[in-house]
Amino acid sequence: MSDSVNTSLENLRRDYHANTLRREDLAPEPLHQFKKWFEAALEAKIREPNAMTLATIGLDGCPTARTVLMKDYADDGVTFFTNYESRKGRELAETPFASLLFYWKELERQVHIRGKVEKISPEDSSRYFQSRPYKSRIGAWASKQSAEIPDRGWLDERVDRFEKKFPDSGSEESVPRPDFWGGYLLIPESVEFWQGQPGRKHDRFIYRRDGGNWCSCRLSP
Repeated sequence: MSDSVNTSLENLRRDYHANTLRREDLAPEPLHQFKKWFEAALEAKIREPNAMTLATIGLDGCPTARTVLMKDYADDGVTFFTNYESRKGRELAETPFASLLFYWKELERQVHIRGKVEKISPEDSSRYFQSRPYKSRIGAWASKQSAEIPDRGWLDERVDRFEKKFPDSGSEESVPRPDFWGGYLLIPESVEFWQGQPGRKHDRFIYRRDGGNWCSCRLSP
């Protein structure tokens, strides 16, 4: 790497000043606080505010990460969907713990959630699957997610095959949910809220489970 590139990266920085986070601002429970921040992200018209980094433990023991979309959240946790036979699906089957990271740069905020992951019910998975656009449902059947494939034509041929098998009748039931596709619920054990501050003196608060309750504390930036 050239010295000019190194210099440009070294000087690439900005100060944060959009907001503050004080203890008196915090909701009693972390998912209630998350709701406040997520609604603020919606109001700010951030593109795909439900995009989150999902980190899992690889089968080789090394961490892996990718961006997925949150599709629900409630007091019991955060829900996302995927192919159960994908790399992340196999990793979660082996080690059912994961970490989520939301980054809303326009608001200078991050939320980091860690916890146990479990599959949601087949009924709830089917309910969401049937709400997806037709081509997304076909794509779930056609893709052998994370598997090596010979070329793009292989994928296009499978899409054609499943479109013939499940023609678009306009009905939600026209494409059934594959058994290998469904939802996961991440049940939080800890939730951290990060608000950028000037001079890198960021506001950080973390909630941790304490039996059936939550306790929170401020962290050093």
